[in-house]
Amino acid sequence: MSELLAPAGNIESLDAAIGEGADAVYLGLKSFNARLRTSNFAWNQFEAAVNSVHRQGKKIYVTLNTVCEERETERLYRLLSYLDRIGPDGLIVQDFGIIRLCQQFFPNLELHASTQMNIESASAANLLHKEGLSRVVVARELGLEEVKYIKEHTKAEIEMFVHGALCVSESGLCLFSSFLGGKSANRGMCTQACRRYYTAEYPEGIKQGYYFSPCDMQLIEQIPELMQIGVDSFKIEGRMKSAEYVGSVVSAYRYVMDHWQEDKKGAIATGKRMLAGNFARTKTSYWYGFKSMEEGVDNAGQKILNPNQAGGTGIFLGTISNTKKAPDELIEELKKTQDPTQPVVHIQMATLKGGNYDPDPGDSIRLHKADDTGRMSHKIKSVEVEEDGKRWIDIPTTFHVGDSVYLLQIKAMSKRYNRVLPNDLSKFRKQPLDEELPVLDLTPVQKNELSYFPEGIYVQVSTISDVFAAQGLHPVRMIIELNKTTRDDLIKGKTVLPVSKKTIYISLNPYCPAAVEEETASDLELLIQNGYTNFVVNNVAHIGILKDKKVNMIAGPYLYTFNRWAVSWLENQNIGAFVMPYENSRRNLEQTFEESVRARVLVPVFAYPALFRMRFKMPSDYGFTYFTDKEGTEFKLASSNDGSVVMPELPFSLLDKTEFLAQAGFKRILVDFSNTIVNKSSVKDISNSLFKKQVLPDVTRFNWKDGFYNPQQIEEYKASNERAAAARMAQQAGRTPPSKPSYGRNKNYKNSSKKNGKKR
Repeated sequence: MSELLAPAGNIESLDAAIGEGADAVYLGLKSFNARLRTSNFAWNQFEAAVNSVHRQGKKIYVTLNTVCEERETERLYRLLSYLDRIGPDGLIVQDFGIIRLCQQFFPNLELHASTQMNIESASAANLLHKEGLSRVVVARELGLEEVKYIKEHTKAEIEMFVHGALCVSESGLCLFSSFLGGKSANRGMCTQACRRYYTAEYPEGIKQGYYFSPCDMQLIEQIPELMQIGVDSFKIEGRMKSAEYVGSVVSAYRYVMDHWQEDKKGAIATGKRMLAGNFARTKTSYWYGFKSMEEGVDNAGQKILNPNQAGGTGIFLGTISNTKKAPDELIEELKKTQDPTQPVVHIQMATLKGGNYDPDPGDSIRLHKADDTGRMSHKIKSVEVEEDGKRWIDIPTTFHVGDSVYLLQIKAMSKRYNRVLPNDLSKFRKQPLDEELPVLDLTPVQKNELSYFPEGIYVQVSTISDVFAAQGLHPVRMIIELNKTTRDDLIKGKTVLPVSKKTIYISLNPYCPAAVEEETASDLELLIQNGYTNFVVNNVAHIGILKDKKVNMIAGPYLYTFNRWAVSWLENQNIGAFVMPYENSRRNLEQTFEESVRARVLVPVFAYPALFRMRFKMPSDYGFTYFTDKEGTEFKLASSNDGSVVMPELPFSLLDKTEFLAQAGFKRILVDFSNTIVNKSSVKDISNSLFKKQVLPDVTRFNWKDGFYNPQQIEEYKASNERAAAARMAQQAGRTPPSKPSYGRNKNYKNSSKKNGKKR
């Protein structure tokens, strides 16, 4: 029997999920999960939840599905140790470093590969299963036949999303939010750039729309087929949704799962009626129903995208037009009814304009900040109606004039559920301890080990003609992408290349779905037979296919190496060289790779990084290449038989930093022309910047200088400034302020007196 897995973004959603019959729930703690904007669970709440859910014969999984920087690994180690003591039923993980830590220190923790790990093939599932992961959450951009193929060719359990919000980008490969300010989707900070309103340049003029905002997935009609092929777990998305949403969706899928065998048509009809009251986006079955991958590539965009559909969830109620203080009696009433285990919500009164529905007390709404910095679900407690008909509703005080409000549920759909957690949480006292993480030394570079990976300039291109155009940079190695444009040339040798096969790397597409898995394996075998021995692997599937071959594997930028434990795991897969992820910072790069192993690293110094990578062609009416956001930042869209890519108009560049990189020990640099055309002008500009130290104008540093957005760091910075200001004022007043304890880096990240960890 398949498992029904529901989100528990807060205690109320946990109650609703269990109350409506979910077999398991997944939830996040206060860090290292892909929904940091939810309230998540405190330590005592989580411990109590595990205890209570287990007593009901249900399961509970913890999301640790983000990448981790090197300086965070000790905190991660302490969290894993804590979870090992509490005993959840599984951890949903993205970072290879977590796998490596658990293999060495916490082998009893069950691991599931997050959809963020970009698993969409049997080869990937099998490799992870051999590494000890019991389950994989397959990518959402798959069709029924692909899921069936994976299930038939792996021993790993298969979990898949069946309902809820979609990412327009291929799973785990979105860099857009990170590019806009360091708020990385791979760090749980996604600002949903896909949901934004863009201005596009059509030949006939300027048009505006929500060009990349996807519909919501709904596969309730496919549940019988998916149960028949043996899918182990059906996952509902929605850790940021209301408890009412969770309850109604769980009840609908529970009904279909329990009754389809006796009356398939009737069960599905009933389930769809149960979902009708959820005021969310237009629904789509996405990749389901296509007869071939080619048909999906051609038509999936039409099924998932609607430029006229606003990015928000629910029925649009309007924008906040005015606010005022809430009545004292309402504030006091709210204090009495608020859950003491949840963060305090302070309310105000607000009027709305622009919508067509007047919400009532008991209705659930969702508020979106105009600048995309925050969202919150809220149940209306009070409505004031003035003589002129103006209506005031209560909303959280963190929202202001201009922010948007959507209707999620009406009062009639609200239900009360039995509490899962006990009222008294005093006996649940376990917390992460102040434990030290043993030092891990990466494998030293052996003599002649990296003969295939010399110092110098590497150039990556997407077409064969660009191989010739890029020779002006005098690369020591040429990286050629394997795609539909280059495949025949590389395999059949139609064009005589200006460089030898020994100096060519073949870069593999980071998205390797089941539909092309066998073809990819066959192509790689032919390439090896033709004399190619160097491959840039960007997906776990590539490792599975090539691991036993006599070839050199270089971990590409999409096999994220943000900490040395992730690097170590990849080392154990026979990978000896690594391309720095585009999101990385100088500080983290240097902390991950000590000087003795920096010969293993290829640092991108020029690129138009793919911000969205989409598995489909854009719809036929998307007749534009360039578009801008509300700040006027320009982007470009490229669409082909390999899918679609969104890139920044301004390139990422560290060309003027190469001398510094070399001095620091990073003597292998990458000029990446992926998805662009190489011309003499660009080669000349890059060459001048490299060799004549001329700074390129109009470039971006991505996260190189500032790193990932870190709210904790910002709070510490603000606190530091406040302490400094207080000290100055005290000095001016002729007195010394009392000292405060330091919670800085030296306390939390110790570096001495540790034992070495296992290396390989």
